Formats: sequence, C-alpha cells, structure tokens
Amino acid sequence: MSEIYQLQDVTKTYMVGKVPVDALNGLSLSIREGEFAALQGPSGSGKSTLLNVVGLIEKPTRGSILFRGADVTGAKEGVLTDLRQRYIGFIFQSFNLIPVLSALENVEYALYLEQRYSRGEVRERAMRAIQDVGLERFATHRPAELSGGQRQRVAIARALVKDPRIIIADEPTANLDSKTAAQILELVRNLKEKLNTTILVATHDKAIADMAERIIKIKDGRIDEN
Repeated sequence: MSEIYQLQDVTKTYMVGKVPVDALNGLSLSIREGEFAALQGPSGSGKSTLLNVVGLIEKPTRGSILFRGADVTGAKEGVLTDLRQRYIGFIFQSFNLIPVLSALENVEYALYLEQRYSRGEVRERAMRAIQDVGLERFATHRPAELSGGQRQRVAIARALVKDPRIIIADEPTANLDSKTAAQILELVRNLKEKLNTTILVATHDKAIADMAERIIKIKDGRIDEN
C-alpha cells in the first residue's frame, strides 16, 4: 500500500505574545493510502495543528511534507488551495454549514469552488452524495431545520462529493448524542468500504478508535510511541 502522506521532522511554531510555542515538535509520520487512522492525545497535544498541516491549511515552520509523492512543503498558496479542493474533504465538529443554503446547496457549493463541472453535473453529483448519506427527503431543508445528526450527514456529503483521496475529521461526533454518533460512525464505515478513501480523524470517542485500523497517539507535539 502506497503512502499518501510523509511528514518528516515537522515543527509548527506559534507566537503566544512574544513567546514561541511549538505545537508540533519534530514530528514524523506516514499515512497509507486507503487506511483509517484515529489520532488521539490530550488537549493541547497538537492534534488540531497536525490536522491543519496534513490538510494543507497551515505550513510547517520546519520540516517537510510529501503529499501523494510530491514535496509540497514550500508550495504556493494557490497550489495548496487546488490540492485541497481536488483531493481533501473536511468534516468539522461544528459542521460549518452555510445557514442560508439548503442541505443540497451546501453540498453543491463544494463543487462550485472547483469550477470543474457544469451546473447539471454539480446538481447530479450533489444529489447522489445526499442520497448516499440518507438525506434525500431533507435536501431542500436549511441547516436550522435539521437535527445535529442530519447536519453532520450534510457535512459528510459535502466532504465526499468531491471523491476526495483523504477525509480529515476533527472530533466529528463530539456534538452528537450517543445514538446519533453511532449512526454517523456506521455511515462513515460503510462509505469508507465503498470508496476506499483514506480517513484521518482526531477523536476522544472510543467507538471511533475501535473502528480505526491504526491508532496514532500524539503527546507534546510528537508521536507517542508508548
């Protein structure tokens, strides 16, 4: 199995006032194509920063990143934006849906950003994604008219509509009750098997960790081998 990511000696430093703080500290990590990996660690360990670096949202202060075999460490923002739009799907704890758009329109919006499809193709692909997550009856509903679990399903459809090579999820079940969270997990597992998409999820949810093929533990900005 080939590697979709290779991170080598990655450090990410933020300035807190005048004090430099290393959120990631010489971290090295490889992620294989098609694997389901769960990222675990205490608050402040660097999980969210690592997701942002892997998601090509933030650049490392030092170290190197290979994505699909290409060195993207010093890539220009336009290149990184294109890679994110084409290959990476994001699922956020807070859903991040656009309130004035319907469920279907929220999913369509992800494709309009790519500017690769006709209007008809956008509608067809978005509706298929809505159907995949079981929300066809709610396609015209706005986020405020949906439950938390339904909104997370829309967020999953939005991430999947681009046929991404990797889905990056940050605590995707944290705002859901246990029954709804279990339904979302089963949906993610089924879609993973159907699409063979790489999944990297930061979570405190034991059910997600039990489902994952690999647990990546992070502590103090480094991979914890213990």
